[in-house]
Amino acid sequence: MFPPCSSQQGTLVFTMLSYLLSRSFFQVAAEVNRSSYPTFGSVLRAFTTSSPTFGSASENASVVTYSQLKTMLSSGNIQLFDVRNPDEYQAGRISDAVNIPLGNLEESLKLSTEQFQQKFDIKPPGKDDDNIVFHCKGGNRSSKALDIAHRLGFSRSRHYKGGYSEWAEQERK
Repeated sequence: MFPPCSSQQGTLVFTMLSYLLSRSFFQVAAEVNRSSYPTFGSVLRAFTTSSPTFGSASENASVVTYSQLKTMLSSGNIQLFDVRNPDEYQAGRISDAVNIPLGNLEESLKLSTEQFQQKFDIKPPGKDDDNIVFHCKGGNRSSKALDIAHRLGFSRSRHYKGGYSEWAEQERK
């Protein structure tokens, strides 16, 4: 079996586990602090059951690059939603993007098929669609849009992190 380990070795193992499992230390600490007497089991459970944080593999799977977006647009296999404000959308936009400002996104995604189609003149996205992409100016609002969509069950939706700023710059080249 394993030789007994010192407190320092236990701490090292704990630290290595935290990096290995790609979990945020602060997220785990918050989970552990909820119980009055944290044990190794409660700490381990917090690491293995908490959701991944920014920069993890699942976050990267939700990001669309410029080249991927170009490919999706050229093939017509995309439902692109611009979550910027209408004035930003009017000043410059990616073709085929539908403007749904971030503040209206949740209520819009909850509309019935008929209401969505009437309001936006397109077929509404389906919860299992893998071609839903959100974008904004630089990635912050589209990341929030992605969180909203995932919470509503659009689990395969993604966002273009570079946003319209990157798009316009790349298109000028």
